[in-house]
Amino acid sequence: MASKFDARRIFWILVNVSLAVASILGLMWAKSLWISSNATIPSRTISVAAEGKTVVAPDIAQFSFSVVAEGKDPEMLAEENNKKMNSAIEYVKSQGVESKDIKTAGYNLSPKYNYDPKTGRSFINGYTISQTVFVKVRDFAIVGKFIGSLPTYGINDISSLSFDVEDPDKFLNQAREEAFAKARSKAEAMADQNGVRISRVINFYESSGGYPRPYPMYEAYGKGGDMGGPVALPAPSIEPGSQEVIVNVNVTYEIR
Repeated sequence: MASKFDARRIFWILVNVSLAVASILGLMWAKSLWISSNATIPSRTISVAAEGKTVVAPDIAQFSFSVVAEGKDPEMLAEENNKKMNSAIEYVKSQGVESKDIKTAGYNLSPKYNYDPKTGRSFINGYTISQTVFVKVRDFAIVGKFIGSLPTYGINDISSLSFDVEDPDKFLNQAREEAFAKARSKAEAMADQNGVRISRVINFYESSGGYPRPYPMYEAYGKGGDMGGPVALPAPSIEPGSQEVIVNVNVTYEIR
């Protein structure tokens, strides 16, 4: 009797285990089917395109200025060059430009060679020195003043004036928000006209045009150093202008 009882007990244990395993496998299969059905692109979709744009006004001006000089004595040349550049930098700072917005962009001292046809050899006949500083200006009212006044400090090369946006991503985000809002509104209007409703986003992509870039270059040359003495230039009229940032989006929605 005991053996029959034990056999019956084992039988029901095995049955219960089998049912539990079958339940687990069934749940796993149902979950897999649900994931698969959601991963499959629905046959009923709608795709819309939209454009968002915002106007950008530049908020920083950038330009470089240099002292370029020639001479026989490299030490004296470097000393004179440094005095002029330091004086120019102090002037720029006195107009409210912070040290973080002033950066040395280049320093070069190179020999000048002459060729002697009698000996067939080249020899050093002097030196050329150039020192360049890059400046970022946040007050557009003083940009023209800088260009007109820096030559009086011995600056004889002012170039690469451009206007830029310090945080361009902020304007891209504004244009992007507008583009996706227009896409949703357009899709809902189309769905309503055709007796369906928008369900979920299936796919989307964007392209941008008119990303804020530096504005055109302005170039001016003063007469500092050995080029005839410092001469002030007339302050030019500076117009930073504006630019459109455009984001185009294409969105595919499921419809039901």
